[in-house]
Amino acid sequence: MSTEVAQGEVSRTPAAQAAEDRPGRAARISRDNRAGWAFAAPFLFFFIMFLVWPIVHGFYLSFTGQSLTGAGGSWIGLANYSEALSDPVMWKSLGNTALFTVLSTVPLVLVALALALLVNIGLPGQWLWRLSFFMPFLLASTVVALFWTWMYNPQLGLINSMLEPFGVEPIAWLQDEKWAMISVVVTTLWWTVGFNFLLYLAALQNIPEQQYEAAAIDGAGKWRQLFSITIPQLGPTTALIVILQVIASLKVFDQIYMMTNGGPNGSTRSIVQYIFEAGFTGYRFGYSAAISYIFFAIIVIVSLVQFRVTARRSS
Repeated sequence: MSTEVAQGEVSRTPAAQAAEDRPGRAARISRDNRAGWAFAAPFLFFFIMFLVWPIVHGFYLSFTGQSLTGAGGSWIGLANYSEALSDPVMWKSLGNTALFTVLSTVPLVLVALALALLVNIGLPGQWLWRLSFFMPFLLASTVVALFWTWMYNPQLGLINSMLEPFGVEPIAWLQDEKWAMISVVVTTLWWTVGFNFLLYLAALQNIPEQQYEAAAIDGAGKWRQLFSITIPQLGPTTALIVILQVIASLKVFDQIYMMTNGGPNGSTRSIVQYIFEAGFTGYRFGYSAAISYIFFAIIVIVSLVQFRVTARRSS
């Protein structure tokens, strides 16, 4: 009897064995899928409620005359988009945002690189340098805005006090159209350069030391090593920093709103502040939503162009 059973087991083909195991395997996969969805359900719920649904609902509102008071929610088609595209205040706000992006992105990349290079060469007390460069990034926007508003005070500010011995007349930094945007850019540079500094420092420490040793043997000096080894090796990090910085600068709101409130004469009003004012000051939710999606389309286009340029340079 045992010999017949053994022969029967041997005679079964792998296909027959797989056919017998298939129902059990399918049941295990089904249980694993249900368990996976159960674990993901809380995240999916909040993701849909606080991201997907607001995006869809906001897009719908952009085609209505919805007011903050709840009135005027009727469908008006493309009227909000047509009005926004002919709104001079919106275009001026976009221009201010583009100007801020250009003025802030360049120094935030160059200064961060310079600080990372200084720390990477082995200055004494590196922990203190790293802490001092990164610490401002941890401060809340309200603290930064209040601190620099006092620094820029025309009568009591530290900046005018430092310039006075050189014969410079007191400057109303945040009240003068010529200086307001530059002042906000300087504040943003001091506040956020620490993040880019850390990214560059991490990239510098990943460059193999053997490359510098080989270059030194070939007679390359420090400057030659910088431009032939360091900067090319930092190319991917620079591309990442530029992309992140451009997107962050396009969304600027906090420091401008608290330091200048978009003034003087709207010279520093960003597009995000104008969206806020249209919705919560002008009570026009539908119009505010339309401007938001126009701005969203601009960010998508800028991001795609940056990705395309970065990919082309990498190839």
